[in-house]
Amino acid sequence: MCYGYGPSRRSLLAAGLGLGAAAVAAASPAAAAHPDRPGWRRHIPPSQISMQLWTVRDDLAKNYDTTLQYLAEIGYPRIEVALGYFGRTAQQLREFLDGLGIRATSSHDGIAPDAAALDTKIQNALTLGQKYMVVPYLASDSLDQWKTWAEQMNVEAAAARRAGLRYGYHNHAHEFTTDLGGGKAPWDVLTSELDPRLVHLEIDLYWAVTGGVGRGAPDPVRFALDVIRKAPQRVLQFHVKDRHLDGDMADLGTGTIDFRRIFDKHRVQEYIVENDTPDVTPEQTSRVGYRYLRRVKF
Repeated sequence: MCYGYGPSRRSLLAAGLGLGAAAVAAASPAAAAHPDRPGWRRHIPPSQISMQLWTVRDDLAKNYDTTLQYLAEIGYPRIEVALGYFGRTAQQLREFLDGLGIRATSSHDGIAPDAAALDTKIQNALTLGQKYMVVPYLASDSLDQWKTWAEQMNVEAAAARRAGLRYGYHNHAHEFTTDLGGGKAPWDVLTSELDPRLVHLEIDLYWAVTGGVGRGAPDPVRFALDVIRKAPQRVLQFHVKDRHLDGDMADLGTGTIDFRRIFDKHRVQEYIVENDTPDVTPEQTSRVGYRYLRRVKF
């Protein structure tokens, strides 16, 4: 999906979506000349930066150990686990990560099919030393199905809370754009049915902005900010991935999303680098993402 903004819409793009650092400088020399102006002096603490392993899935499949080693060398102190443990048990993976100085603080796991599977999911998370468990993806055009999923997630979240874990949901764009009838979208169901005392949100900023584009929002970043502001659930984690002009995912700082604007309005406990389609290589995306989050001021 494309924005469809031509060169004559440059000022609107800069105001509504933001631009990468080089493009912002070209569009607004005054802003580039004063990067330390009041209000833009905060940094993300390095300890809050993480990497979603889906980004490096191709490298993981080739050599899991080497991939985790280069993430450690880049400086990542945290990862969000995806795609399983690649032949290790949770305990074996914990020992390997401990040796690298990386913590698995979060994971993407689907809703468990039964109580035994839920117990295994929780025990694995505890073994790895996680703080969060996150449901990564659900999709349906049935209102009743979304209500059922919300009920199941509340049950799982209560069990996770008893074990000392936080339980969250990760969005894509379709939660905002799917019509369930009567003007309801899946996001309306989730935010009304998920217990805010038990379930938090992991907002994927690329997908929230893309959802705004799909809804025809004149300011897609404002749409994403309203998603964060209006939800009764706490937003504790961000997936931070950028967006090219044509709508494709971009390495951080090279696309159109004004992350400074978002970070200035809402701070979270984890800023998780992700790009499903790395611009060059997964390792390059990892380096660019970490460097961007370490340097961004807001």
